[in-house]
Amino acid sequence: MSISLKRVQAIFVKDYKEFSRNYAISIMLIFPIIIALLFRRVDPSVPGVFAIVLNLSFVLVACFAQACLIAEEKEHNTLRSLMMTPATTMDVLIGKSTLVFVMSAVVLAIVTYIIGYEPASIWAFVSALILSIILYTALGTICGLFSKTVLEASLAILPVMFVFTGAPWGTLLVDDFPIFKVLEYVPSTQLVYFLEISNISFTTGDLLKPLLITLAWTVVLTVVSVILYQRRLKDE
Repeated sequence: MSISLKRVQAIFVKDYKEFSRNYAISIMLIFPIIIALLFRRVDPSVPGVFAIVLNLSFVLVACFAQACLIAEEKEHNTLRSLMMTPATTMDVLIGKSTLVFVMSAVVLAIVTYIIGYEPASIWAFVSALILSIILYTALGTICGLFSKTVLEASLAILPVMFVFTGAPWGTLLVDDFPIFKVLEYVPSTQLVYFLEISNISFTTGDLLKPLLITLAWTVVLTVVSVILYQRRLKDE
């Protein structure tokens, strides 16, 4: 499937202009920073705290922003028109995801600086953040496609917040309820494991396992979002 950089850029500029007028998304970008400021007095060597901030940031920025941008197109009946332009599926999805990716990267960089977290491997840490942004952006796309308005999109992300942000807490119940062991493979839980890796002694395998599991989730959810978008193209 071909990708036109000019079309991607045009969609990016269009979304940027819409974002500048959408105060709901703009305000949501501030929340992760506020949360980080509240937690900055906590010992940065406690990775669980930083994981909470990061997992909330992914949902509040990447997932929420993407869901709202998609739902806003549907609410204004412009998604169908966008689908019928020469822009391919990948042009549209990459164009609409690029703005969310940039916003998420900036917010996460600020949050990491405020908390003062020092990763075991900077490259592995950056890779984990990039994969997570793409993953939650795909989740936001799915939520947006199933929403007719921005309000519905903001409600649609609640299950995502409950499952993905709450998964690490659910693993604490594994001893009493073995079924909760599946939550250990949720990306948010893997992020906790990743952040718990000591920057003094670690192996490549320690870094690769959570990254590979997150990569698998990212690929699957991205493929699902593309398939759902293409189905909307045929159904609407």
